[in-house]
Amino acid sequence: MDAALKSTASAQPDRAQFDVTDATVSAIHAALRSGTLTVQQLVHGYVDRISALDRDGPRINSILALNPHALTEAALADAWLAAKPTYPLPPLFGVPVLVKDNIECAGMEATAGSVCLKGNLATDDAFVVRRLREAGAIVLAKTNLHELASGGETVSSIQGQTLNPYDLTRTPGGSSGGTAAGIAANFGLLGVGTDGINSIRSPASANNLVGLRPSMGLISRAGLIPCGLTQDTIGPITRTVADAAVMLDVMAGHDSADPITSQGASHLPTSYTQALDADGLNGARIGVLRSFFGSADVHAPVNDVMRQALAVIEAQGAALIDIDDPIDPDVLIAEVLAHHYEMQRDLDAYLARCPSTVAVRSMADIIAHGNAHPSVAGTLKTAVALAHDEAAYRERLQRQEALRQRLLGLMAAHRLDALVYPHQRRLVARIGEPQSERNGVLASATGFPAIVIPAGFSSPDDDAPLGVPVGLELFGRPFSEPMLLRFAYAAEQALQARRPPRATVAA
Repeated sequence: MDAALKSTASAQPDRAQFDVTDATVSAIHAALRSGTLTVQQLVHGYVDRISALDRDGPRINSILALNPHALTEAALADAWLAAKPTYPLPPLFGVPVLVKDNIECAGMEATAGSVCLKGNLATDDAFVVRRLREAGAIVLAKTNLHELASGGETVSSIQGQTLNPYDLTRTPGGSSGGTAAGIAANFGLLGVGTDGINSIRSPASANNLVGLRPSMGLISRAGLIPCGLTQDTIGPITRTVADAAVMLDVMAGHDSADPITSQGASHLPTSYTQALDADGLNGARIGVLRSFFGSADVHAPVNDVMRQALAVIEAQGAALIDIDDPIDPDVLIAEVLAHHYEMQRDLDAYLARCPSTVAVRSMADIIAHGNAHPSVAGTLKTAVALAHDEAAYRERLQRQEALRQRLLGLMAAHRLDALVYPHQRRLVARIGEPQSERNGVLASATGFPAIVIPAGFSSPDDDAPLGVPVGLELFGRPFSEPMLLRFAYAAEQALQARRPPRATVAA
């Protein structure tokens, strides 16, 4: 544990212990209002868990760096509350947040998990981090990720491998697996991830969480270390749909530093929380995208969970329509994604602005240094090889537009409100194996929104005492987040599939 945090935390007055396990924003605010909890005690509670379970015990290895100012900020929050006990609490007042380490937080390094970016001390907050702080949140820690957000297993040259708290032999998905493992294990209340292809929803699926990839243009990417800005976005990773809605209220909005957010400015509701309706599935028309399900024996554990989850959703009044359109997610990955064509350009532009304490100024420098994690070496070489193939890049962008029109046409023809499918056709990969058969490409290649919620677990075994989590993904038209949140909330309330991992139940 950071010495300054430990010293400050140990000075806190003795009070009844607040159980942070699967706490929510509303529960924390109620405890703060009642005087049974202080923000300092809350931060202390999470830091204790990180010390006992992330850095010791099962060693989940999700937290890359603690914010040394977290308890000072908590003390200021407690002082504010003591001085203004009747004032309305800001929406995220006192809430400890875990932030993926490819997003800038003032006063902390932003490394994207790469030793090459050590020394990249942020002087300003990313737009979303500034919004979170203005809403009262406390950045508790930066989290591990798959290096440069360029893989699905969450392993980096700085931190090594993050473990899945539900099955310590498996990865937590990626690339935002450090944030997801930390939220699943209750090392923080809310999480911030990024998503270029699968990177919010994959770890949400693998860690029994909610993960929202927003419509392109809804949330600013300013302050993000990019992989390819046609597909890169930022979004919430939480334990409940309600908390994801609260985060989206705070994070969404126009930012002149990211001009694409002008597209989302006119689509903001009064509050995304207004969409939370336990009866929200009644009357919905949802297409079951059958080509995104596997048919081999290896797919049976996921298919079994999805079959049961879809039956519950149908019982809530939703009409489920089988869609047999042969959209092949593997073909989309191979032929439609554009990030490899943009990665060198966008990453080089970011690195050129880094402080002199950073040893690299380009992707070529990263390759020359030779100390990037081996799992990203192939991605870097591919990106260099494709960086100047303008004809192929334009063709990818045209295919993305064709896919948008195909999906809008399909949904119109069947009068669908949303599509549904498993985020991953097989269980999340074991450590040392590559991630395979993920379905996040549909949203990343189109820029349309998608949300993953817990669908259930595979059968328990010795490695996974609860089973391995399976995530259900709902996909919608651009800026249909209120509808997706309504469906997701109603499904979440009916399924009741969230369980804390046994490996980290107690500190």
